[in-house]
Amino acid sequence: MKILVLNCGSSSIKYKLFKMESKEVIAQGGIEKIGMKGSFLKLALPDGQKVMLEGEILEHRAGIEYILGVMLSEKYGCIKSLDEIDAVGHRVVHGGERFNSSVLITDEVIEMLNDCIELAPLHNPPNLKGIYAIQELMPETPQVSVFDTAFHQTMPDYAYTYGIPYALYEKYGIRRYGFHGTSHRYVSKRVCDFLGVPYEEQRIITAHIGNGGSVTAIKNGKSIDTSMGMTPVEGLIMGTRSGDLDPGVISYIMEKEHMGTKGITTLLNKFSGVLGISGISSDMREIQAGIVNGNNRAILAMSTYNYRIKKYVGSYAAALGGVDILVFTGGVGENQAVTRSDVCKNMEFMGIELDEELNNSVRAKEVVISKPSSKVKVVIIPTDEELTIARDTLDILQGK
Repeated sequence: MKILVLNCGSSSIKYKLFKMESKEVIAQGGIEKIGMKGSFLKLALPDGQKVMLEGEILEHRAGIEYILGVMLSEKYGCIKSLDEIDAVGHRVVHGGERFNSSVLITDEVIEMLNDCIELAPLHNPPNLKGIYAIQELMPETPQVSVFDTAFHQTMPDYAYTYGIPYALYEKYGIRRYGFHGTSHRYVSKRVCDFLGVPYEEQRIITAHIGNGGSVTAIKNGKSIDTSMGMTPVEGLIMGTRSGDLDPGVISYIMEKEHMGTKGITTLLNKFSGVLGISGISSDMREIQAGIVNGNNRAILAMSTYNYRIKKYVGSYAAALGGVDILVFTGGVGENQAVTRSDVCKNMEFMGIELDEELNNSVRAKEVVISKPSSKVKVVIIPTDEELTIARDTLDILQGK
């Protein structure tokens, strides 16, 4: 059985085609700059070679049609007919309170997804464009929606409720939802398999850290708290997002800079975080280069970024009543030793003892990086959200 996984962003489409019997990825790549000059499709061949195909791609349907065409092509193809694709799994960012698990896409589900647009106006519309495109291009192929927010629907009400008039929650659904749920679910289960411990009996903190980032507290297999909120801006300092911020700062900036709601939203989402503090970049490799050169703002950006993660790990240890496993994942979590080191520094009081030599020598592989004496297992687990989406799609097709 072959399952295609699509992740449609506002100007991008990422894809992977899985052969589910072996979990083999037989095609993968992505389109960038949809609707802009210089749009292109970049794909990875089975031998690891990267190929870039440039072309005018004006909208998502054309992009998906282009991807399907490449998979059918004689030069780069991996299938003979679209009928070989048994189902399509879509990453959908926001499912609100209506969806606490992945679902088969029907007309009723699409209607509910449209109702969720106001909760994620930047993310859900392109997700829906991908669904509509497959409906047109492959009308007989079943589709499944896998939600970033679903895993966090087990949070208790006191964890997701904001300190605002309750009527606003009842009227507009204003509450904390959390994101990166597919990643947190995958790595929390995978780490238990890796360590050979029962998932339903562990207290786990998962740190998905990259250009976007979030930390989740998982108790006995369920998310009980997570750092992102109603939108992905809340929580950690990220590449270009501010993270937690005094609401008074927002109104102050708007007044001083004569800025409207769209302007402040753009500022907090696109020009804040590591980029805003450093003035250099949102790319941690460039921040590290700045640190080597003695750039004080690069040093400040890294220190602030790491400190915010550390604070969440500490607070979630309290929420869980202790920790058994701390997992690092995501581009930074898997590859940046200095962040892992800073987060775990002076945390012996809560049972964390990092093996610094091992931590500095590994990246992007499954490995325990805590000392044998550490009460808390500190582990790197590379995430695989696409495989999780493919597995959910298969399970729904098989009625599991």
